[in-house]
Amino acid sequence: MVLPSVAIVGGGASGALTAIHLLRLARATATPLAVTLIDQGGRHALGQAYSTTDPHHLLNTRVERMSAFDDDPDHLRDWARSAGVHAYDYLPRALYGRYLREVLADAEDPPERPLHRVTATAASLDADHAVRLADGGRVEAGAVVLALGNRRPAPLPGVAAHPRHIADPWAPGALAAIDDGAPVLVLGTGLTMVDVALTVTRAHPGTVVYALSRHALLPRAHPIRPALPIPVAVPGGPLRVAELLAVVRRAIRANGGDWQGVMEGLRPHVQDLWRRLAPDERRLFLRRVARYWEVHRHRIPPASAAALDELRASGRLRLLRGTLIGAEPAAGPTTAGPAVSGLRVHADLDGAITGLDVGWLVNATGPSPDVTSDPFIASLINAGQARPDPLMLGLDAAADGAVLDASGRPSDRLFALGPLLRGTLYETTAVPEIRAQAAALAPRLLEAAASRVTPPARVRDLVNTKPK
Repeated sequence: MVLPSVAIVGGGASGALTAIHLLRLARATATPLAVTLIDQGGRHALGQAYSTTDPHHLLNTRVERMSAFDDDPDHLRDWARSAGVHAYDYLPRALYGRYLREVLADAEDPPERPLHRVTATAASLDADHAVRLADGGRVEAGAVVLALGNRRPAPLPGVAAHPRHIADPWAPGALAAIDDGAPVLVLGTGLTMVDVALTVTRAHPGTVVYALSRHALLPRAHPIRPALPIPVAVPGGPLRVAELLAVVRRAIRANGGDWQGVMEGLRPHVQDLWRRLAPDERRLFLRRVARYWEVHRHRIPPASAAALDELRASGRLRLLRGTLIGAEPAAGPTTAGPAVSGLRVHADLDGAITGLDVGWLVNATGPSPDVTSDPFIASLINAGQARPDPLMLGLDAAADGAVLDASGRPSDRLFALGPLLRGTLYETTAVPEIRAQAAALAPRLLEAAASRVTPPARVRDLVNTKPK
């Protein structure tokens, strides 16, 4: 018997949550289904964020919000307790990766509902929606999900390849060598910089980290106790960025200056607010407001914030406001012995051109802003099977995640979720948003896949059957 099949390209949290919800629905409706989870690095269910082995890299969201299931918020906490782990408010990310892997394994139900884990690079998509792999392999599927997660950082201008230039801090083992005590310059002051600083300063007691960005803003800390959501009265209809900011400021003043509750009140409505901004207003938001939104919205645990405060107080973390001009090989001093071959970095710091000798340069500028930097996505766009959103942040898609082709027609077999929909939804990188997308997408995927090998009427009956 040929099973209906779904191929998921991308094996991180987005791909794992898609497979989990899809397999659970298939089991509940007694629908046969084969799922193939394709991951380039073989880190199925872990991806970038949860493949870390540093126990000080914590979840940036409280444990009760990180369940794989929206209707069971205690699922993660209960799992942690059953695994003999004390369920702190902010669990180590490595532990969360273990959780996703175990939940994914529990969702398998062979032989009727097998999960095939494939380690390979997706290269292109055939006209019949078979996924072509870079090694020459081919994965046939009735439906394909693009769950590629965040892209690699864009190359730094003016910086050539160098053994001490870490172009992607989330590549396996990328930070392991930074243990010689030489100063480290990190480009970016967001969440990735926090992880890099915590790792390299613990690896050597003398390491000093310089963090450079245009605004030199650090992510804010979560409050010790969860903030209560504060309703924000946003006018209906089309929005302008200026109006939105004015409404938020009034809400914060009305809340006695406590912005945390206002952020919590806005969170469920962000995607709707984003849709109501005209394209030019979205561009204005990205240019003028996005960085301030990010440091307040994507916060860090109190323990991580306290560690950063200690590093800053001791002079081991120094924030620099400015832009990178370039870097070249140079002899860089260390605190642990003779000079090593490092980098001479040139930066514009508040209008002053400054040179800085460092032992390491780490690109923590975040995902590349250009969706076509991913070769597989570029191949889809070049073939007319997809098109970028107007902001080039991801792919253009319908409200249900169906990818739009070059002429704007939604596909009935190709879907996307997670960070690839950032231009369409904006707030689409955190687990609560991704798991909701995965759950909503599962029935559509099941029907699309099964309709290729089963009469459509029977497929609808199976999908709409009440769970057993």
